Amino acid sequence: MRRRYTAGRLLERDLAADPFDEFRTWLHDAVTSGMTEPNAMVLSTVGADGRPSSRTVLLKGFDDDAFVFFTNLTSRKAAQISQNPHVSLCFPWITMERQVLVCGLATPVPAEVSRAYWVTRPRDSQVSAWASRQSSVIGTRDELECAAAEVARRYPDEVPLPDFWGGYRVEPETIEFWQGGPARLHDRLRYRRESAAWVVERLAP
Repeated sequence: MRRRYTAGRLLERDLAADPFDEFRTWLHDAVTSGMTEPNAMVLSTVGADGRPSSRTVLLKGFDDDAFVFFTNLTSRKAAQISQNPHVSLCFPWITMERQVLVCGLATPVPAEVSRAYWVTRPRDSQVSAWASRQSSVIGTRDELECAAAEVARRYPDEVPLPDFWGGYRVEPETIEFWQGGPARLHDRLRYRRESAAWVVERLAP
């Protein structure tokens, strides 16, 4: 196994050539650390009005090109992505003094990808997805629970994929790996896509 760090520092020579390989190692470290929801990430979007909006979503997959998450396609985040596909993802692994920041373009995944993930979700989560008009104003908690109960009655067996629910792929333009350091001398190493290759740059903390 390769030696990754020297004296608690994150050095260029320790990084994998491909940022997705490096991310895979960091995510494994986060998972095995025992932290809650290591795949949680802060998704930031900007709408047509230029105002940013952030929320925590769950990473549900990644490959050699993109990070994938799923959501209600009528939500605020989906509306803003349709207006401006430039987004950021932040993995705040605070207990490990680590952070990964991804900046790139979000595009919808094919329907078959959403369907393949949908069938793996717990039934209660499927029911909730149908019941919630995500980001819309509702009157009371009872209203939401009644909507969920009605969905459960309507679909006593298999819950179908809603046409308003799906996923997005975020293809990164940059991926930054942040490692906490003593006296605020943190390490920030950023992969930046340049043509078909990745260039690694060190940023001042």
